[in-house]
Amino acid sequence: MVKSSKDLTKKEHLEMYELMLLIRDFDMELSKLYARGLVHGMTHYSVGEEAANVGAIYPLRKEDLMFSNHRGHGQTIAKGVEIDRMMAEILGKETGQCKGRGGSMHIYDLANGNMGCNGIVGGGHGLSTGAALTQKMKKTDNVVICCMGDGATNEGSFHECLNMASNWDLPLIFYVINNKYGISMAQERCMRVEKITERAASYRIKSVYIEDGNDLLAVYDGMQEAIEHARSGKGPVLVEAVSYRWFGHSASDAGKYRSREEVAEWKLKDPNARYRKYLLENGIATEEELVALEESSRAIIDDAVEFAKESPFADPKIAFEDNYAD
Repeated sequence: MVKSSKDLTKKEHLEMYELMLLIRDFDMELSKLYARGLVHGMTHYSVGEEAANVGAIYPLRKEDLMFSNHRGHGQTIAKGVEIDRMMAEILGKETGQCKGRGGSMHIYDLANGNMGCNGIVGGGHGLSTGAALTQKMKKTDNVVICCMGDGATNEGSFHECLNMASNWDLPLIFYVINNKYGISMAQERCMRVEKITERAASYRIKSVYIEDGNDLLAVYDGMQEAIEHARSGKGPVLVEAVSYRWFGHSASDAGKYRSREEVAEWKLKDPNARYRKYLLENGIATEEELVALEESSRAIIDDAVEFAKESPFADPKIAFEDNYAD
């Protein structure tokens, strides 16, 4: 039986709101650190996509495996990473999640089923297909989710892996956060399909289209449907949630290919503000409770920044450690 957002407890509602706050506060603070030269290497922000991240990842079990993409901060936080260690990782410190070697696009957290972010567009397609085959062969009852942006669905590996996953009935969810742009390339300029989920028909697999990816509960319900399908042995699912990134593709992208009016229009659809309003209007939480969560989120991020700043940089010699299994 598919769990519905109508079955969520107050605790679960507030946990999801807290995750949305942490994702927003983390990336907003990180953008300031990048501007000050404290972040080395490239980084991609999840601001504006909080509902698409939390609504999709929160319903997973801890044992379910997640392959993130290069815009993976929101997914990583939603999967339960330690915020301090994540911040330290991005700042290149030895106390980081991966000892400072991975940076923004290569954060692993195996204890929480996070198989890692990936700096290669579509890099998670093959990895997640292999992981899903492993889950099926070992009969673990786990599902695997492969997160990607709309641009990654034009990679050959996307079609190859949908084909394999379909043939083998794998417990795999291909999850597309469609933010309308692959770097600067608008979707309508490079795809003939209006919905990426239309491509599921070519492989005779189930699809779930979430028209409003800024609606947390719509994403939650859509992902629950996909999880139930994949976990019950019915095969893979292609899920698409339409959202929007407020910032450019990466920290070095000014986003001049988008009009100010377009960005402003999407900011009015702020997923965090929308869910906050929902919690208040439906009597799920009080103003005081939400303010307390918001203050707590900012304090957690402030503490993470201090932790990262005070931590020593990683010793270069660790680049040669952990490259092979013992």
